[in-house]
Amino acid sequence: MKKTITSAFAVAALLAAGFGFTACSSKSVQEVKLGVTGAVYDELWAPAKKALKEQGIELKIVQFSDYVTPNNALANGEIDLNGFQHRIFFQNEIDTKGYKLSLVGNTFLTPLNLYSVKIKSVSELKQGSVVAIPNDVTNGGRAIKVLEAAGLIKLNPSAGFNPGIEDIVENPKGIVIKQLAANTIPASLNDVDAAAINGNYAIDFEINPDTAIFKDNLTDKEYWNLIAARTEDLSDKKKVAIFDKIVKAYQNPDTEKLYNEIFHGYYIKAGWDIDELKGYK
Repeated sequence: MKKTITSAFAVAALLAAGFGFTACSSKSVQEVKLGVTGAVYDELWAPAKKALKEQGIELKIVQFSDYVTPNNALANGEIDLNGFQHRIFFQNEIDTKGYKLSLVGNTFLTPLNLYSVKIKSVSELKQGSVVAIPNDVTNGGRAIKVLEAAGLIKLNPSAGFNPGIEDIVENPKGIVIKQLAANTIPASLNDVDAAAINGNYAIDFEINPDTAIFKDNLTDKEYWNLIAARTEDLSDKKKVAIFDKIVKAYQNPDTEKLYNEIFHGYYIKAGWDIDELKGYK
C-alpha cells in the first residue's frame, strides 16, 4: 500500500524516536504521534497539521497497514492518538481486548460500497457468485447489512445491530461470501465477482466511488469515525488541552473543503458539534 509501513517497522521507528509528547528543539515544539491506516489520511490531516504547527504542535502521522495494530500501539504508548476506526469497531476492540482507550473527537462518516471489475450492477451477480467482505467482526457485520440493502440476502429479523453470516436466512443466488482482511480486498478484486471495500482502502487503491455497483447508505452513529486516546492520559489536563487543540484543528472548514472538493463528498463530517472532551477539561 502506498505510503504505508508495516506495524513492525512502525514500532521500530517509534522506538528509535521515543514515545509521546516529545519536546522538539529549543523552540519547545510539542510532537504528538497520530496512528492511521491509509495514505489518504496524510491529505485529510494536512490542514490540521498546518494549523497546529502555528500553535507549537508538531503532529506526526504514523501509518499502519492494518486495522489491528493501531489500537494496540496506542494502548502500549507507542503513539499518542489514533484516528482510523468507527465507533462500533472501537468498542469491539475495547470489549474483546481490554484496551483502556477513550473517544476524544469525531471525524467523518464514509460508505462501505460494493465494487467490481467484472460487472456494473448487483443485478448481474449470478448463482454462486463470490463476494468479498472484511473479516473483522464490525466491518464484516456492516458489509452483511450492505448486502441485504442491495437485495442479495435477507437477515433474520432478530439479528443484532452487527450481524454475522449465521444470521442470513435467505440467499436466493447462493452468493458465496469470502471473508478477507480489509486491507487486502482491493488487491483481490480480480479474484472475486464483487467486494465490499472500506473507504480509506478504496481511495488508496484509486478506486473511484462513482464506479461502485452499490452504494452504502448506512448513516448510523456507530459508523462515525473517531479520534482515540489512552484513557489514563485524560486525567492530565495538559494533555487534554493538546488533544482538544488537535480535534478542533481537524474539525475546521478547510478539512470540510477537502471532503467536498477533493474527495467529492465521499467523506461526510459527523459529530463535529459534540465536544467529547468536555468532561475532562
